[in-house]
Amino acid sequence: MNYLTGKQIELRAVEPEDLDALYRWENDSSLWIYGSTVSPFSRYLLKQYIENYTADIARDKQLRLIIMRKESRQVIGAIDCFDYDITNRKAAIGLLIDPDHKRQGFGRDALETFIEYAFRFLHLHQLYVHIPVCNTASIALFRTCGFHESTRLKDWIRLPQGYADALIFQKFNRE
Repeated sequence: MNYLTGKQIELRAVEPEDLDALYRWENDSSLWIYGSTVSPFSRYLLKQYIENYTADIARDKQLRLIIMRKESRQVIGAIDCFDYDITNRKAAIGLLIDPDHKRQGFGRDALETFIEYAFRFLHLHQLYVHIPVCNTASIALFRTCGFHESTRLKDWIRLPQGYADALIFQKFNRE
């Protein structure tokens, strides 16, 4: 079984040719509210990141995989696993689908593929995600993929119009 292949997508390690896509995504200030970025990244810093990236989740406590369309081999997004806790077998997850490829099922396919990999290959007990309440598309996606809301964090994310709550969703490996 190939844990990194979905119906429409493949997940793979970050490669040097991903520099332009990463540069575009990391510097899109409209996406910064979904993470903790507050300033742009230089092309030089991202190139260094790619060159030094090990994809060793145990050592780095994180794993970034690129989402690629199977049929065209086009890079369409990234999925991040971070705050990896080996003792408690849990990790946070983040998902980005390029705006040109949203609402085509790629996010769901990538998330389902990553869940399978995380639970069956990495043997994680749980995945969790923080989602701003205003991100209704992500809330719907994670619910569709079996994540359950566990708590609401008040004034968790600073937006241009003020603070907003975030929801924590969890999915447990019950096997």
